[in-house]
Amino acid sequence: MSDVKGKSTSDGVGKLTDKQKRFVEEYLVDLNATQAAIRAGYSEKTAMEQGYQLLHKTSVQKAIEEAQNKRLERIQISQDEVIRRLLENADIASGKKAIVLTQIRKSEDGEIVGDDVAQFVYEPSSVNKALELLGKHLGMFTNKVDVTTDGKPLPTLINVTFSDEPA
Repeated sequence: MSDVKGKSTSDGVGKLTDKQKRFVEEYLVDLNATQAAIRAGYSEKTAMEQGYQLLHKTSVQKAIEEAQNKRLERIQISQDEVIRRLLENADIASGKKAIVLTQIRKSEDGEIVGDDVAQFVYEPSSVNKALELLGKHLGMFTNKVDVTTDGKPLPTLINVTFSDEPA
């Protein structure tokens, strides 16, 4: 491991510079490579290209995957859980499923009992918004267009025109 700023350090996923590690952390915030590159300290002018290049580095990809897996273990929510809760909210909103508020208390003999105290109307839009944001954070709802040919990136073409006329 190196303590020289910007130098590579070994972390089990290959060697990443401190700036690349910062990119990985920032990328997990919103899954936006350009903004992550800017927040990690790359130039705003080159951030889009830097983000693209970083996402194509195997060591960075592995670091992102490891960090996402660690977070999933920490928060203990999966894509299946998000979908299950969205479906549950859809059932509630459409009236297929009722919400009953139950008050739980201990009886005199120490037994836990629950009394249904009310049914109420539930507005799932705020819950759905939170679940949508969580789903986006888990990479479930991405609006990406794959611009490749047979899995390979499109070639970059540069046209250069020469003229005999003086400038």
